Amino acid sequence: MQYRHATEADAPAMAALFAANHHDALTPEHRAGQGFVQGSLDERGLRAMAGRGELLLADDDGQVAGLLALSAPDGLPAPPPPVRALLAAQDTLRWQGRPLRAVRWLLYGPLVVDASHRGQGVARRLFTLACGAADGRADALVAFIEAANRPSWRVHVDGFGMTPLGDVAVGERVYHVVAVAPRTAAPER
Repeated sequence: MQYRHATEADAPAMAALFAANHHDALTPEHRAGQGFVQGSLDERGLRAMAGRGELLLADDDGQVAGLLALSAPDGLPAPPPPVRALLAAQDTLRWQGRPLRAVRWLLYGPLVVDASHRGQGVARRLFTLACGAADGRADALVAFIEAANRPSWRVHVDGFGMTPLGDVAVGERVYHVVAVAPRTAAPER
């Protein structure tokens, strides 16, 4: 398995992985068991993010086994509603005693792993790479997890040790905001 930054040429395969794991493409049973991604990351959006160096990729001999986005929150051209809600809550969400607005942070996610590669450490390795890439650039990696996405909570909070900061709502949907210090999980140098 090779872990690297995604390139624009990876966009079709990344879009297929994203679409296969999208909330609307899965049954309620699949969502409850494996989690899901949301939003509208299509091939064009993923190509743009890859061009900006915002995507980490797990490449299993040419197959996209997983991907993870790591973005500057102020650099998103058209943030989706949950990100807008997160940005609007920066004065009330606190990281290590300070309002999030006063912290250098990067938006972590989405993270998605192909079904055939789950349970093999792909998510953990992408998380560790993201922490290493953010170390020195940010004091926190901040993610949001839809309340209905218990598998994502188990991976990020229970597994990776991300800290809950609070909740934001978009209409009827509630999102848990979680964060981690990159240096906490960065690979040893």
